[in-house]
Amino acid sequence: MERYFAKKAKTTPVPNPVVPENNGASNIHPEPHESPSAATNQKVDLNSLQADPGLRLPITSFHPNVHDEIRRAYLQKGPCQPRLHQFPFRDIGGRKRRFNPSWYDKYSWIEYSVAKDAVYCLPCYLFRSEISNKGGSDAFVWEGFNSWNKNIGRLDTHVGGPNSPHNIASRNCEALMKQSQSIQVALYKQSNQAKKDYRICLEATVDCIIFLIRNGLALRGHDESDSSRNRGNFLELLDFHARGREAVQRVVLGNAPKNLQMTSPDIHKDIVHAIASQTTKKILKDIGDDFFAILVDESRDVSIKEQMAIVLRYVDGQGCVVERFLGVSHVSDTRAVTLKKEIESMLIRHGLSLTRIRGQGYDGASNMKGEINGLKTLILEENSSAYYVHCFAHQLQLTLVAVAKNHGDVSCFFTTVGNLLNLVGGSCKRKDTIRESHAVKVADSLARGEAESGRGLNQEIGLKRPGDTRWGSHYGTLVNLTLMFTAVIDGLEVIRNEGTSEAKGEAVAMLTLIQTFEFAFILRMMTKVLAITNELSLALQRKDQDIVNAMTLVRTAKSRLQDMRDKGWDPLLNEVLSFYNKECLPISDMNDTYVPLGRSRRNAQRITNLHNFQVELFYTVVDMQLQELNSRFDEVNTELLCCVACLTPDNSFSAFKKQMLLKLATFYPRDFSDVDISCLDDQLDTYIYDMMSNEDFRELKGIADLSKKMVKTNKHRSYPLVYMLVKLALILPVATSSVERAFSAMSYIKNKLRNRIGDAWMNDCLVGYIERDILDGLDKESILEYFQNMKTRRGSL
Repeated sequence: MERYFAKKAKTTPVPNPVVPENNGASNIHPEPHESPSAATNQKVDLNSLQADPGLRLPITSFHPNVHDEIRRAYLQKGPCQPRLHQFPFRDIGGRKRRFNPSWYDKYSWIEYSVAKDAVYCLPCYLFRSEISNKGGSDAFVWEGFNSWNKNIGRLDTHVGGPNSPHNIASRNCEALMKQSQSIQVALYKQSNQAKKDYRICLEATVDCIIFLIRNGLALRGHDESDSSRNRGNFLELLDFHARGREAVQRVVLGNAPKNLQMTSPDIHKDIVHAIASQTTKKILKDIGDDFFAILVDESRDVSIKEQMAIVLRYVDGQGCVVERFLGVSHVSDTRAVTLKKEIESMLIRHGLSLTRIRGQGYDGASNMKGEINGLKTLILEENSSAYYVHCFAHQLQLTLVAVAKNHGDVSCFFTTVGNLLNLVGGSCKRKDTIRESHAVKVADSLARGEAESGRGLNQEIGLKRPGDTRWGSHYGTLVNLTLMFTAVIDGLEVIRNEGTSEAKGEAVAMLTLIQTFEFAFILRMMTKVLAITNELSLALQRKDQDIVNAMTLVRTAKSRLQDMRDKGWDPLLNEVLSFYNKECLPISDMNDTYVPLGRSRRNAQRITNLHNFQVELFYTVVDMQLQELNSRFDEVNTELLCCVACLTPDNSFSAFKKQMLLKLATFYPRDFSDVDISCLDDQLDTYIYDMMSNEDFRELKGIADLSKKMVKTNKHRSYPLVYMLVKLALILPVATSSVERAFSAMSYIKNKLRNRIGDAWMNDCLVGYIERDILDGLDKESILEYFQNMKTRRGSL
């Protein structure tokens, strides 16, 4: 039989490279060619394709079998056309010239490379290897065109006549995106009924996948065979969805054609990618050509891979400040240069520019905020208006950690609390003992009329285990410990009497420690301190929080702590004494000499109990907290934020200062020219007169309310320059809580049972899961169309 067939050649002949004509680009190189056999026939991560046309690999460097997939991916995304990028000037013929973004409107095929400051042709890049070498196509494929003094004529020449290489490539692009013209569809013709059945099957599949992605559930099962009792979430959900729906049941699973059942993992990944792409597209449409801030952080996933997440903060069309998840990307290391490169790559991939950033928010790590080589500095070198604000919530965290670590008694207290939780929560039996004891106490209180009854009152509670890096959780632990103190004592008594020898010793030691006056005093004191900071922490974590309101909240927390220092000693001491009387514990005489636990009176420092608890503990801890707040939140005193504070409408715009707002405009030279600042000077006079005489603006609280009210009343059109200042103020980030929530979602999506999820697959799942509100409003038809155009499908819509 072998004599009737010719063996397939191991290599494919490659045409000789063609040297492109000189088009004004700085360096001219021959077209790079690579034998297709050099590239392995592996799947290509379409999400990680280079967006910048000046940095792309030649289409011939990929295996021929994936050429069409890559072409479709680029055509789905569209040409790279950053419109509001700060295009650099070049000296050409003694005159300063640069690229004009209005050319995008006339020449839709143009792509601009930020890295090379040159334009390229997308159709010619995709089909250059399959068309003739005439017409100068090489100039717009490999080196790029940047002779801005010859722009229109050179672009028209490149387009050429009807049969020019460019027009042939453009027609190839159109034909590729038409499923009806593909060979596979032509060979596998479908009747109208078959097309209708395919649509019903695809819609049912998409509906089930949207449900699973929205709820963060896995699609596949461990055993998907027909004999399995649980074939995985997707197959079980699709089967359930089809029950009672005859039209759906007739065309899915076993009733569908064997090669068109839409149950393969590749099909599911394509659908999820289509969902994520349409979700992100809606976010980018919401941003438009406006500026934004970036919130960035990195964390390890369950498979010990470093992942970097990016959240965009911007003001939408209704004047509301919004934070949206852009994506997560694996980084090889956490150096600032690597992070900056990946941020820029992700922004370009989504058609955004680094020059549109007007704020940076990080958690304060040295690789992020470093003054020399930090990520903040690297971005500021390219964009001086991308102002950095240290995450307020992280700074608050650092203040609490500093007090807990630097004060010996407080540090010992939290260590004791941790050991106590480990001891009483070491088994289910011990936890049940404490719950039952607390339930009996609550019942007795209700019987004696000491506690109120009603809906939502006297719920069953437990001892919360605090997070090591989330000191807000310590507040809940201390509150529950106070409420369940008697039950905890009872639980320790049970362990002392019935536990193992080791547990008995720990219980005895713990009973001695927690029944001291010092433990009760620190418990009540730290509960009060953490109550103040916990309210601040929760407020700072709001997505719509603005920088001015955050500054006000910090000042309020400082004032409350200062008031607590000045007037809070007597109420605190009375609370501790009342607590001790309630728990029937011995009370220390405040005038006796203070003797630390475990020390003899002979070696003790000669101070009274009153001096120790009032001065050494109460005043010292509150002073340390105030000192840390003042040193950590030093940004509130910077000139930029002082200028921003003048925008607040509180108390009938009492903070308004015209000169400070004019100064604020000078912080953004790319957005306010000298002419704009001159116009702003006049506009501010009319604006403040209008605002103070308008009833609608008298009861506003915060810049966020001002922004929404201006849009609602169309004042943003009357005072566009003032509204731009308002938007810039709102864009400044307050906290990176949205990024932390993204990592929490990542640990939910990529868990121990799903630890082999790829980076692109995980990113697509996260986009749909995190931005559920956008996912709910997506047009299903756009998802079907995007999915259908990704590859040549057996079925057609």
